[in-house]
Amino acid sequence: QVQLVESGGGLVQAGGSLRISCAADGRTFSSYAMGWFRQAPGKEREFVASISSKGGSTYYGDSAKGRFTISRDNAKNTVYLQMNSLKPEDTAVYYCAGGRYYRGSSLTTDYAYWGQGTQVTVSS
Repeated sequence: QVQLVESGGGLVQAGGSLRISCAADGRTFSSYAMGWFRQAPGKEREFVASISSKGGSTYYGDSAKGRFTISRDNAKNTVYLQMNSLKPEDTAVYYCAGGRYYRGSSLTTDYAYWGQGTQVTVSS
């Protein structure tokens, strides 16, 4: 079993930056991929970014490319999402997810564990 706890969400102005974190407890952190997803009110959960178990491979959704960076520190059992040039349409609850495999994925079904989410609000 893996417990995931996100932190770092908040209110930021458009054009600003924010870094959110997700701390994991349980199963060996370096053995599985991690992902970030987000969900805005009335919308489906959307893939943001993923990173492989050792951090050598990253993958981004179209909305994140060029603006967001996913990284992980396996010594700290933590994954990060650095978000730059934020837009009001980035407003959502952001969820981290622990993967079933070592490689990252954009599919929610490839993730076995989910955090409770952290709210990110971007004002115009």
